Amino acid sequence: MAPIVVGSLCYQYQASDVIAPFDMIAGGSKQLLEAIRTYSPDVTDSGIKNAPEFVFHHIGLSRDLVDLTAGTIIKPTCTVDDCPELDILLLGGPNPVSFDLDPRYAEFIRRHVAAGKILFTNCTGAFVAAMTGVLDGKNATVNHIEYEWVKQKYPKVNWSKDKKWVIDGNIWTGSGPVAGMDMMIHWLRENYGEESFKWAALNLDFEPRDIDGVNVVPFRYGADGKQLFTYVHHYYDSY
Repeated sequence: MAPIVVGSLCYQYQASDVIAPFDMIAGGSKQLLEAIRTYSPDVTDSGIKNAPEFVFHHIGLSRDLVDLTAGTIIKPTCTVDDCPELDILLLGGPNPVSFDLDPRYAEFIRRHVAAGKILFTNCTGAFVAAMTGVLDGKNATVNHIEYEWVKQKYPKVNWSKDKKWVIDGNIWTGSGPVAGMDMMIHWLRENYGEESFKWAALNLDFEPRDIDGVNVVPFRYGADGKQLFTYVHHYYDSY
């Protein structure tokens, strides 16, 4: 199975919009399962065999460092001019009021969508996609704080906010950083099965929700009715 090439565009987005979902799906990858097997007997041969491999790219207009939020600075791994062909593009969410989309990024997004490749947007990343026209006539969601503002700015998009994420063809839009994690782990489960899903969640001690915001991993309770930790870990007898 060829590695899945995943990329994001390096403008000033909220760091967790991209870093958290990337870490999430990486936790269900072949590379991570092979590493986790050192510590846990629960990783199976079939799980490793079926797990995807990912290659991540952070795509700049140049190789210059880019400021994100919370003091995070990202170094592009490639540029729009030399980026390898992507299978998946994720758009993080900037501050819409002050954001200008470089025409080179806009064209990059349009080409990716026109090729039928998967586009994920997170938080106000849907606003970025709307700026390019790729969401015109599409169903989409966005961060609910900016919902009415974005809806009025881009009326050609069929905006909604009753789900954590919306899928329309090859475009997936998530309503916020954590909803984006839910969205992308759902994609991982749908395409690569339960074991990749389980380890992606366990790796971050994350309890995924479904599209309606309901936890998908059952809660655990003790004999006294008190809620226990959701996940159970098993270990080797010796290391």
